[in-house]
Amino acid sequence: MSMAVEETTAPPVPVTAPVDGGGLRRRELAAFLRSRRERIAPEQVGLPRGRRRRTPGLRREEVAHLSAVGVTWYTWLEQARPIQVSPQVLDALARALLFDQSERAHLFVLAGVPDPMPGRECTGAVSDSLRRTLEQLEPYPACVQNGRYDLLAYNRTYGKLFCDLDALPYEDRNCLWLMFTHPEWRDTLVDGEEAQRLMTANLRAAMADHIAEPAWKALVCRLQRASPEFRELWDRHEVVQAAAKVKRFRHPRVGLLHFVPTKLWLGPNHGPRLGVYVPDDAETQARVERLHALILADEGTG
Repeated sequence: MSMAVEETTAPPVPVTAPVDGGGLRRRELAAFLRSRRERIAPEQVGLPRGRRRRTPGLRREEVAHLSAVGVTWYTWLEQARPIQVSPQVLDALARALLFDQSERAHLFVLAGVPDPMPGRECTGAVSDSLRRTLEQLEPYPACVQNGRYDLLAYNRTYGKLFCDLDALPYEDRNCLWLMFTHPEWRDTLVDGEEAQRLMTANLRAAMADHIAEPAWKALVCRLQRASPEFRELWDRHEVVQAAAKVKRFRHPRVGLLHFVPTKLWLGPNHGPRLGVYVPDDAETQARVERLHALILADEGTG
């Protein structure tokens, strides 16, 4: 007796399209960058707020400027387009957007790029406590600089010591740029040629750790285009670590000033530092107090 065997047909397995991991990651990266950009007030990075600002936080072109990348390229990045991103550019973006270590690590993971310096602090931010410290140091001129000599923050006296820094666009608030291109700043320096040589050599030494970073290359290219003096000094390939010595400035309102510069490093060498100009003699002490009083009187707060 034979038994019929009932044939069963398994239900078809649904075919799904492969997951586009790269596309998902690009979209997540784009959303992450937008969210970080929108949380930063212009004042946090030294930019004026202006009157017409439709969206919160920074504009795309401002992030591009702070990172020394093209506006179109950064726009494509926020649009999740399939473009290549280098570690140097990611590092510049992390600094421009004031990332902490966790945010920096997340940025590199989303971009699918190994971080050459994991755990590195993105030290572009100037905390409220550090700004209060600058104020408490009055009447002594004090500022916060990064390794490129960008001025990240300063107190009233420093802001009027060489020129009116508040009147300058953000991209010009760099001590090297002003030393080579700004007439009023140059006139204040009694030993200007020596200062130019030493600061150029110090930049050359510091740049060895940042040789491929866009913001560093952009500064050097800008100075080379604008100043024959800088080109000549840069081509010497001199390297030197800046040493503390008495700095002499001639201010149009209070006369000759002698300061001893004091630097407090806020991170690794060639990173951000707090710089304070301490009077070297009683006459300078009196004159810097006079300058501070004049500044307060000009503001109507003295």
